[in-house]
Amino acid sequence: MINYSYVCNMKISQRNFTIDKLNAVAKIFKTIAHPVKLEILEILEAEEPLDVSTICERINTSCETSMMSHHLTKMKDNGILHSQKQGKQVFYTIVDRQILSLFDCMDKCMML
Repeated sequence: MINYSYVCNMKISQRNFTIDKLNAVAKIFKTIAHPVKLEILEILEAEEPLDVSTICERINTSCETSMMSHHLTKMKDNGILHSQKQGKQVFYTIVDRQILSLFDCMDKCMML
């Protein structure tokens, strides 16, 4: 039998996350943890503000306006999106565009 030893060089994190900040991060991840919600963020990254109908037209999956409105409202209620009503239409924008850096991070992730 061959005995293998592995040495793991771990980088120690310089982040100082408090439990409150970790809870906030978990809430953000939980809020956007759906393929349609991630695609909404990508669509809004390219152009904003957009209304529900326009987002439905641009999304790659089948889209029901009621389900799209549900996703948008959930992200708005959790601080990811901002909405502004103009007449009968509601337009959405990303509150903090830094959240989009998650896509770059995931694009480089070796697990994907």
